[in-house]
Amino acid sequence: MRREPEYKDLRLLTKELEEIVVAPDTYQVSPEPLLLVAELRGALALCLHDEGRGMGGLLHLRFGGDSGRPSDVTDNTLNGVLVVLDRFKRAVIGHSPRRERLQARIVAHALPPVDAGEPTATLADLLQADLQDARIECGRQMLRRSEPVRLCFEPLAGRMWVCGARQEPSGTRARRA
Repeated sequence: MRREPEYKDLRLLTKELEEIVVAPDTYQVSPEPLLLVAELRGALALCLHDEGRGMGGLLHLRFGGDSGRPSDVTDNTLNGVLVVLDRFKRAVIGHSPRRERLQARIVAHALPPVDAGEPTATLADLLQADLQDARIECGRQMLRRSEPVRLCFEPLAGRMWVCGARQEPSGTRARRA
């Protein structure tokens, strides 16, 4: 049985990988051994991995407004996000009808809630519903913290992890997408 690596093992495995920072409202797709990184603050990341094709990608989207909290999805948000999401899915999975080897995960960062309550439909709900319509199962995690988090995704292997704010492991080379 294969042992899953621990966090300290992941740092060793990824020490020599090139790091690409994915800016908000963009995505990056790659079949190469590298790290896709998103700094999440009032935003979410969708990691999609196609095991059959040996590739994956990271879509980084900000929540609407400047509050750093999930907001209701508007018609304008819906149109723009669906166009980007469709391009992103096509870049990762192509036109392949085989969906059984796809893995998807949404990780969202939001500031702690205020007494006003939560919106009825968020950006994460929209993405999850679209993936479900495409018969792609998707896990979801909401992190509620005052400080931003850093999401790292290795698209070739489909590994993803979250750590605190920006840390520069020695040996990694960063560049912006």
